[in-house]
Amino acid sequence: MDHVTQVTEVQVRAVVPFVYGSSPAMRSLNKMVSEIARTDIPVFLVGETGVGKDAYAKLIHRLSPRNDSPFQKLNCASFDAARCIRQISDASHSNSATNLCGTLYLDNIEELNPPEQLSLLSSLTEREPTDSSFPNDLRFISSVTSTLNKEIELSCLRRELYFRLNGVCLRIPPLRDRTEDIPALAEQFLIKYSTALEKNAPALDERAIQVLCSHSWPGNIRELENFVRKAVLFGDVQLATNELQSLAPVASKPTTLAQASSLKLAARAASKKAERELILQVLERTHWNRKRAARELQISYKSLLYKIKQIGSFEREHEG
Repeated sequence: MDHVTQVTEVQVRAVVPFVYGSSPAMRSLNKMVSEIARTDIPVFLVGETGVGKDAYAKLIHRLSPRNDSPFQKLNCASFDAARCIRQISDASHSNSATNLCGTLYLDNIEELNPPEQLSLLSSLTEREPTDSSFPNDLRFISSVTSTLNKEIELSCLRRELYFRLNGVCLRIPPLRDRTEDIPALAEQFLIKYSTALEKNAPALDERAIQVLCSHSWPGNIRELENFVRKAVLFGDVQLATNELQSLAPVASKPTTLAQASSLKLAARAASKKAERELILQVLERTHWNRKRAARELQISYKSLLYKIKQIGSFEREHEG
């Protein structure tokens, strides 16, 4: 598996700024990560580009009993993904446990084509984890970069493969939903790049912080990191913030409620929106444990699955 990325300890330590945060969303996420890292349960990471899915995969490995074993990353969108999956499958069927240890991070799992998915599913079925084999077994972490409807339906993934890899789903919040973390994150990156570039770190004044906290950050933490690096290179935060402000904001679409042409339609739209938000809140709180969510919502498990499918259809109609 020579095309699989080996991660060094120096690179692992570099993930800290990405997972840092004191916002409620990050405290909840990091608490869950510290708990599941000590188990062998497969993890499914969901989030927008730049939120830190790679960083969390490395952190889970570092906090796990496997931290002395290899951490291997496979970009499922790469040209060599098929060959690497075949190697995993061949090793599984030949019971070569010593060649399959540590953590395998399947990045962009939705990019695997059907034959590759079937091969991976076969290897997972062949090597059912047991307590005795845990130290010599692979722990799978997968990530998907998608909108909410793709997260729910994942129609590009075989259902059997999705359910085997999705032991626990961690949804990493976008930076716009954790703006209170932005000043501390920016300071972390200022220290990093002033040291790396051997330059004095420019100060973040109140105006700069206001600009940073009001920006939508479509590129999330990766975009913030690039902004800070540019500010250090310029030696001028104001110049960097002026450039950031020059980006044209994206106009949002009118809401379904605003488009409603009658009181009856408006009431129906409001009811659907409230139901959707409640379901998503409970799913988020239960970390997408659907059976537990169904109990909290006091509906049947089958009804919840149907409603989740409806939410996916709603997102497809309104994605921008």
